[in-house]
Amino acid sequence: MQNFSEATFLDEINCLIKAKHTNIVRFLGYCADTYGEYVRYEGSLVLSEVPQRLLCFEYVPNGNLQKYLEDKSHKDEWKIRYQMIRGICNGLNYLHDQRIIHLDLKPDNILLDARMDPKITDFGISRCFDEGITRVYTKNVRGTRGIIAPETIVHGEITVKSDIYGLGNIIIHLLTGRNKY
Repeated sequence: MQNFSEATFLDEINCLIKAKHTNIVRFLGYCADTYGEYVRYEGSLVLSEVPQRLLCFEYVPNGNLQKYLEDKSHKDEWKIRYQMIRGICNGLNYLHDQRIIHLDLKPDNILLDARMDPKITDFGISRCFDEGITRVYTKNVRGTRGIIAPETIVHGEITVKSDIYGLGNIIIHLLTGRNKY
């Protein structure tokens, strides 16, 4: 969470508080504190405030989907892969119903619980839309290269379609074993 403003941190917390679903990693709480540290500035020692922020989530024991996909011993587990696709779709549908756009949906951000059910995580760049808003435009496009939807890259447009692009990449990766990005 380094280099994020207090407003960005609070935006993420507000999105996480709204996101309560079996296919979304459960947010347990947070801690925000500041401590003083002496640093050199123009030849003098000055006291600098250093923010510390911590988000606490449920423990999810089976790592992330990327790790699962890299382990070639799982290549024929089609029932589990279908279960994963279904769970990711259910979680994403719930987020969109709550007017939350994830914006970084990729195998690294899907955790697998003890039953191999997927849980969407990492809401660091997500956006919560107000009622009646269906799209926003940004000049500050953030996300993982290859995951960002083309309309976001070209026009800065963010909609639920932005997440569907990432979902499509995940499904292709689960079904073919090939990573598009």
